[in-house]
Amino acid sequence: MGDGDRTQAVYGEAWVYESIVGAIPGVEVSDRTAVLVQFAGFEAVLLALAFAYDLPGTVVPGTAAVAVAAAGSAFMLSIGRQARNAGVPVRYRRLLFASSIEVVLGVVAYVALLTYLFVYDPRDGATLFAALLGERPPVLPAAFALLVLWDVCYRIGTGWWAAVVALWRSLSYEFDADTAAVVRAVDRRTLAFGALQSVLLPFVWTHPPLAVAVAGHVAAVVLVATGSLLAIKQDG
Repeated sequence: MGDGDRTQAVYGEAWVYESIVGAIPGVEVSDRTAVLVQFAGFEAVLLALAFAYDLPGTVVPGTAAVAVAAAGSAFMLSIGRQARNAGVPVRYRRLLFASSIEVVLGVVAYVALLTYLFVYDPRDGATLFAALLGERPPVLPAAFALLVLWDVCYRIGTGWWAAVVALWRSLSYEFDADTAAVVRAVDRRTLAFGALQSVLLPFVWTHPPLAVAVAGHVAAVVLVATGSLLAIKQDG
């Protein structure tokens, strides 16, 4: 990712994540720097809160979630850069970026997660949230945990949308050799983007509904992205 990558993202052809970062006055950094700052900043806050509130059990799962979110940002930036290639169909780009449906899907995932954590999970006694933060979670660690969870859910929504739109694109268009190589690169990144979130499985394994949801999400994105790869049609 070179220093000029971010200048290629324009309003209407960028993820909401990219548009927000690009809209910060005076901020002009490379993709790599943006991802490293995201990871380092979140990890520093995580470690500081774990130390200040004596919550050592939050470090490993928290670091996993922060790493998934940061790596997800890297995949999003890479997918976005490839999808903005001049040969890629304009309608595909508009569906992928301008609709902002990845945000809607992220909100759906986040609402479902909060409903599980604070409505369904307490019915069985010990909850996942309490196991990490205690029966009376301190305010700042709880707020930070919810922020990180939103970050992860937004990436989950993005993975869903990227895979679905990729499959539609592959079934709807034929490509020349160069563009076919570009969309294959997009689909491989989308597939890896979905598979990445399997890192979260060990931390929710004792909560079957969450484990099934994460595993199902990963399997669905990998399956649809693979289907898109196989369906790419090259003219000539």
